[in-house]
Amino acid sequence: MPHHQTIAYFETIKQIMNKQQQVMVIGAGFSGLAAATILAKEGFAVTILEKNDQPGGRARIWQQDGFTFDMGPSWYWMPDVFENYFALFGKNPSDFYQLERLDPGYRVYYGKDDLLDVPADLNALKALFDELEPGSSVGLQKFLDQAKYKYDVGMGEYVFKPSHSITEYFDFNLVKKSLGIQLLTSMSKHVRQYFKNPKLIKLLEFPVLFLGATPQNTPAMYSMMNYADLVLGTWYPQGGMHQIVKGMVQVAESYGVQIKLNTEVTHIDITNKKATALHTTQGVYNADFIIAGADYEHVDQQLIDKPHQNYTPKYWDSRTMSPSSLLFYVGINKKLNNVQHHNLFFDEDFELHADEIYTNPKWPTKPLFYASCPSKTDNSIAPEGCENLFFLMPLAPGLQDSEAMREKYFDVMLSRFERITGESLRNNIIVKRSYAMNDFKADYHSFKGNAYGLANTITQTAFLKPAMRAKNITNMLYTGQLTVPGPGVPPALISGQVVAQEAMKMMASAKPFR
Repeated sequence: MPHHQTIAYFETIKQIMNKQQQVMVIGAGFSGLAAATILAKEGFAVTILEKNDQPGGRARIWQQDGFTFDMGPSWYWMPDVFENYFALFGKNPSDFYQLERLDPGYRVYYGKDDLLDVPADLNALKALFDELEPGSSVGLQKFLDQAKYKYDVGMGEYVFKPSHSITEYFDFNLVKKSLGIQLLTSMSKHVRQYFKNPKLIKLLEFPVLFLGATPQNTPAMYSMMNYADLVLGTWYPQGGMHQIVKGMVQVAESYGVQIKLNTEVTHIDITNKKATALHTTQGVYNADFIIAGADYEHVDQQLIDKPHQNYTPKYWDSRTMSPSSLLFYVGINKKLNNVQHHNLFFDEDFELHADEIYTNPKWPTKPLFYASCPSKTDNSIAPEGCENLFFLMPLAPGLQDSEAMREKYFDVMLSRFERITGESLRNNIIVKRSYAMNDFKADYHSFKGNAYGLANTITQTAFLKPAMRAKNITNMLYTGQLTVPGPGVPPALISGQVVAQEAMKMMASAKPFR
């Protein structure tokens, strides 16, 4: 048989054998979709079981009266991660959505008539730094050079490790690089080595809030996020963040992935340390291999019987979770002039709000908050003459949630928004919906109602995170924001890629063919 025919023959046999293996993925978020699509591309039969009525996990949409609201992620950073993902399938992001780089990337309000627009151009950014702190552009260049090194090392050598064990990091060059990326120095200390101006410090510490911890408890390694922010830029996919999900679903289905919506997994059968079936609200599904992309704590504690769980309730309760959030989706019947697409309201005490999230959990005294107005960039998501607004206030996870508290803080955010921007909104609201801890729990079984997963603290990094492997089940892995590499959309995409590779290794070694 000619060589090329031999290759084709064995490829066909591989596909036939793989299709005998039914991989079940729990959850159609970014990590679940990514894992499912990679496995389907390799010839496995893959089905995603999704609890909600649309794919995307937290990146769902809500539509009302001509408005389209992204319900979760609203920042598009690290475009290379999306490019690399779609390239796995011979595609580009532009095959599914059009990106626009925002300039300014975002606006920071420090008070009324006291704001800072962050330019996309690096020279303009340096001029801004020098204006606020003379000579600081030199420090900014050094800071960003280090941040680029961390980004290149982190994205090239760290985030694609499954982190099953510390031994994965027993490599001289990697240890040397670990010192260079400052795994054990705090972000707070690192920033203050270069800058003294409080506005610049707040600006540079802000991105780590996406990682779910204070700058004091976040490794300086994550200044790589400043490189992602200030150099790689803030982007927007026309039509909204859900366009990414639609593109991923299109690719997944092109490889035969079946997505079962409104199908909540209620129990996983384990026999002889092997997961055999998933009980759902729509029936029972047999499985040769399971990838859990739903909330890790929920799967571990609620779907699996105690002898097979990875962790104890005490372990989970001791984890530092990322904040929850109070969100409002608001449509108004007028246009706004004095806001940007992304707006950060840092007009109150950052340290106080952080303390009330992480140290002494309570509803905040004087909260910082974020307001997005994506209709400034995209007129397809709001009726003509209207604006689409998204308010977000970080909260400590596990607080008591009530409609009265939601309305109290909506009034706080709205009053400050109007006072600081000079824009009146209160009498122009025609669509409004709140979303907070009770909703995160109900829709995603989110542990303590957290919004972003596990916080990336120094003691919860890499192999110190909850394990990707199900330690007491031979054919199951976890993926998503509570395991490696961490919270955020790009890490979730990477988590799905890593878990797919690990699943293929496990299935090849176990040979679970029928």
